[in-house]
Amino acid sequence: MARKRDEDYFERFVSLVKYSCEAADLLKDVLANYQTEELQIKMKDMHVIEHQADIEKHLMMQKLAKEFITPIEREDIMEMAHQIDNVTDAIEDVVMRLYMFDILEVRPEALELAKVICKLCDALKTALMEFSNFRKSKNLHSLIIEINRLEEDGDRIYMEAMRNLYVSSKDTIEIIRWTKTFDCLEKCCDVCENVADVIESVIMKNS
Repeated sequence: MARKRDEDYFERFVSLVKYSCEAADLLKDVLANYQTEELQIKMKDMHVIEHQADIEKHLMMQKLAKEFITPIEREDIMEMAHQIDNVTDAIEDVVMRLYMFDILEVRPEALELAKVICKLCDALKTALMEFSNFRKSKNLHSLIIEINRLEEDGDRIYMEAMRNLYVSSKDTIEIIRWTKTFDCLEKCCDVCENVADVIESVIMKNS
């Protein structure tokens, strides 16, 4: 019974990150098949995903509040849930920006970043599926390295995207719109790496 109870937290982490993966897939689809008239519908679809993730997180916090013994430190469970939730929130924020800034055409680097975000979320899901075995896992460290590598890919695309924007565009409004949008896309990569940092911190504390 105790072992099952302990594993439940790790299973909930996986459930949370599945919402992040779903959100990332939706973002990629929005950018790959961009239709401004569909943005309001896509925002609603994205918000459904984000809301379901919030409910999952709240259920985890309720469970945590009632339990005295946990498989890892309570603060680490809270931080992990918070950081995974940040991933889904950051992805939703991108779609909101596309709508609020009335972006009419997608710059190619935005789709490149969305593809990296999908890969990051998939890598996080794989890592979190392995997380319950973090004391013995032979794969978790390499997965963290892969997440760091993907985040660096995102940084590289972001840097080139910003340069191309400022070199190619003379439209001040377009520059402002896309600067903020690229910032949001880059933040998605950063918050994915934050989840990996929590995993690494837990491993170090328990080594």
